[in-house]
Amino acid sequence: MENPGNLQEVMVPPVEGVAGGGTSYGWSDGTIQISAALKGAIDPTEVPSSELLHVWCMPSTANVGSQEMPRHLEPVNLLAGRNERESIQVAIRPKVSWGGSGIAGTVQIQCNDLCSASGDRLSVGQSLKIKRVVPILGVPDALVPLDLPSSRINIFPGETTALWISVDVLNEQPPGVYEGEIFITAVKPDAPSTALCMAKAETQHLFRGLRGCLDLMELVEQASMDEVADRVKSASSNLRRILLSPSFSEFLSENGAVDLMDEDAISNRSISVKISLTVWDFTLPATPSLPAVIGISDTVIEDRFGVDHGSDEWFEALDQHFKWLLQYKISPYFCRWGDGMRVLTYTCPWPAGHPKSDEYFSDPRLAAYAVPYRPVVSCLDAGPNFLQKEIDILKTKAHWKKAYFYLWDEPLNVEHFNSIRKMASEIYAHAPDARVLTTYYCGPSDAPLAPTSFEAFLKVPKYLRPHTQIYCTSEWVLGNREDLVKDIVAELENGEEWWTYVCMGPSDPHPNWHLGMRGTQHRAVMWRIWKEGGTGFLYWGANCYEKASVPSAEIRFRRGLPPGDGVLYYPGEVFSASREPVASLRLERLLSGLQDIEYLRLYASRFGRDESISLLERTGVYQGPERYTVEHLPIDMMRGEIYNKCRSS
Repeated sequence: MENPGNLQEVMVPPVEGVAGGGTSYGWSDGTIQISAALKGAIDPTEVPSSELLHVWCMPSTANVGSQEMPRHLEPVNLLAGRNERESIQVAIRPKVSWGGSGIAGTVQIQCNDLCSASGDRLSVGQSLKIKRVVPILGVPDALVPLDLPSSRINIFPGETTALWISVDVLNEQPPGVYEGEIFITAVKPDAPSTALCMAKAETQHLFRGLRGCLDLMELVEQASMDEVADRVKSASSNLRRILLSPSFSEFLSENGAVDLMDEDAISNRSISVKISLTVWDFTLPATPSLPAVIGISDTVIEDRFGVDHGSDEWFEALDQHFKWLLQYKISPYFCRWGDGMRVLTYTCPWPAGHPKSDEYFSDPRLAAYAVPYRPVVSCLDAGPNFLQKEIDILKTKAHWKKAYFYLWDEPLNVEHFNSIRKMASEIYAHAPDARVLTTYYCGPSDAPLAPTSFEAFLKVPKYLRPHTQIYCTSEWVLGNREDLVKDIVAELENGEEWWTYVCMGPSDPHPNWHLGMRGTQHRAVMWRIWKEGGTGFLYWGANCYEKASVPSAEIRFRRGLPPGDGVLYYPGEVFSASREPVASLRLERLLSGLQDIEYLRLYASRFGRDESISLLERTGVYQGPERYTVEHLPIDMMRGEIYNKCRSS
């Protein structure tokens, strides 16, 4: 076999905190029978992998922890429209150990294209991707990409490892049933292709890793003690990952190098996971129906990646993050916090007159974009008439209808509200049709608008009008009182919008994106928006971990916040030499929820909005913020009913 695959040893990343429990959900059989023939030294090339491994499938909403116990392996059946991503998880748990050196053994993962009877394909690497689920604070969350079509990973005694399998269906994909397989094979931990003849790609990988360690330790004399500690931890983690790479496996293994079997022999020994995906004649819109605007801290990028504000490297880093996040059907905006919760927000780091501005704002995947109130980079766009120049250029564009100004986060007193009025007035002087977005959960504390706090909250639109058009309220205010939505909406006038947001609150059991919540709880954030009737959504931060000075530094969630709040993806350098960000399970579930909204919108277009809400409720998917499914089956039932009724109507 020419390409046995690279063993990708994903180290559990350094994370501040103690590994927690509560990450295993599901059935446990309690007994595992081991064949007498497997006692003693085991050669995985001589026995079927089913004798060595448990392999089974789990839905995308499952949190597959290290103590998840085996289930029966069944074929996977998925449903997706065009321009949709569907995902499933494959869990692997060793029955016995065959690897030595502290591991249960090495597993090879191979996959092939998904093919239809007419010869159409969903190709490996472009459509079909596999990632390893890595725990953060003991909770499965980070999704680290594996090389395809073949990769190797180490698994450990008494622990379950999960793989995240996703399939992206392109816009032009012909409808049909696409079938393929993923092969899971127990192999010897030492590959001769790397022990005897190191490939060029592996040599380059090791060079980058070692060079990265050297870069981390250079100039430490000029660094603070905290920064030196961060650099030492990162260099140690990188060196450990290099030593566990296949290039040095013969020195770590007890058995030495072995010959690889040919591909047919491996397939005969492999455990096959059969996947069938039905692509139906429904195309999700290129521009998401619900604008979900998600913040990215530019200062976190500057600190962690060592780029100076306004430098070429800074623009490159922001551009990479923006483009990567668009695949999740969200509308990113960069943010920089000021005094008193004043916030500078902008979707494009270049000024409106730059060619990049049109490239960003005209992208059909972008549903909304933030316009900066003041210059982002002083050397490029400073000047007394900055705001007027930006607006004069943008309001002539077809994409101006996507624009909004986000000026202040959660105003608390009269001074804050007056600041919003002042800035909004300046904006309206240049563009009366501009939209200002304000997030809030209360009225001004020093000028009560009503006898009770909730009544004061309801009066904020009247208090701010006409200086805000998008009233973005915290879901925390509602608690479990869905009936209060009508009171909020009743305060709005024509042309005004109601959006919502989550952050520290609401807490369990309400829908949110905190680490350790159920998978359906993450996905339910979007179900709640659909049922309540919100027309947009805001989330304050996707990369707001604690400050660090090197990309691969320890991941620390911000103190005082629930774990995971403000963090939806991680720096790729924490897990490997790759610079590409690493998504969280929660980010993937955000995407799934947005796709659910497109299904429900299609259903509502045929049968009415009330019927779409009835469908959510009668399938058991979502009835309220404390009453939603904890199992995946109702989700499949809802999607299946939309598929059956809308394709035939």
